[in-house]
Amino acid sequence: MQRALQLAALGAGRTSPNPLVGAVVIDASGALVGEGYHARAGEPHAEVGALAQAGERARGGTLVVTLEPCCHHGRTPPCSQAVIAAGIARVVVAMADPNPQVAGGGLAQLRAAGIDVICGVAEAEARALNRPFLHRIATGRPLGLLKWAMGIDGRTALSNGASQWISGAEARTWVHRLRAGCDAVIVGGGTVRGDDPLLTSRGQRQPEPLRVVLSRSLDLPASAQLWDQASAATLVVHGPEAPREARQQLAALGAAHPGLQSLELPQCRPKLLLEALAERGCNQVLWECGPELAAAALGEGCVQEVAAVIAPKLMGGLAARTPLGELGFTAMAQVPSWQTLAPEALGDDWLWRLRPAPDAADRP
Repeated sequence: MQRALQLAALGAGRTSPNPLVGAVVIDASGALVGEGYHARAGEPHAEVGALAQAGERARGGTLVVTLEPCCHHGRTPPCSQAVIAAGIARVVVAMADPNPQVAGGGLAQLRAAGIDVICGVAEAEARALNRPFLHRIATGRPLGLLKWAMGIDGRTALSNGASQWISGAEARTWVHRLRAGCDAVIVGGGTVRGDDPLLTSRGQRQPEPLRVVLSRSLDLPASAQLWDQASAATLVVHGPEAPREARQQLAALGAAHPGLQSLELPQCRPKLLLEALAERGCNQVLWECGPELAAAALGEGCVQEVAAVIAPKLMGGLAARTPLGELGFTAMAQVPSWQTLAPEALGDDWLWRLRPAPDAADRP
């Protein structure tokens, strides 16, 4: 199972809306004869790849897989039927699939065919690996990561707005890897106007994650790097209050950049945005936004992990920016606790990752 989990992780950032899955086949004599993992949505599932590699040696053997084999027709045929046809005698599964289209149906088909099924081996590790997928299935929204870089005094920019670069080269490379593991990167209009970000993984993921701009006013510069569709697709999201002139300017911008998309929501809110992104197949998103939108995302339960890069710099300034806007707390008793994961050195900077404390954490 540990090998199957290693294989599953190879598909990180490329399988959405599907989960990460790895599989190995052991023949009747105990030899490992096949391996496979789900590399990309629409391509063969892990079980199919492992069984194909094993060939006839799979008959009478054991399939070890990190997630319950699917039992429905999607882009690919059901894996449960492929397992049965291969003559597998035993299937060892890390965890059942909570997807309503499966939800125990794959295991039931295997048992009905006379296959010995064991479920729950290394389940905690399998659940941790597929935390984004499980969160989307449970909530209808992708898992949200919130990232910022700041000086040790908590400032994310100088009083004049200058912020490039707070962190060093190692930290910026880490950010590119973080983006590569996400399906979308979200900013607000203020970030586009102030920073003119590119928001790509610098080629570490193909295709690049979807770049999303959430903007009530649609006051967006026509010269922004985001409109360069050669590097990544961009989705501009707004509410019904967006001015008509701004809509017309966005339409003209879309005509000049055919890959640029727009979406109107009933309200310009983080929760509604994530529900829309889940419908587009996103399992995990990255908030790289300014303080107002970051606070709104936190307030609406759209952040399940915070990643703060802390540079050894004292930036000062009473008017300097901080990572978060107003959260509405008036007493310390109202402030929720977060768990700190092991800090990590990124050159001269430090990475601190936080998740909600167990009593407030998302169940998946």
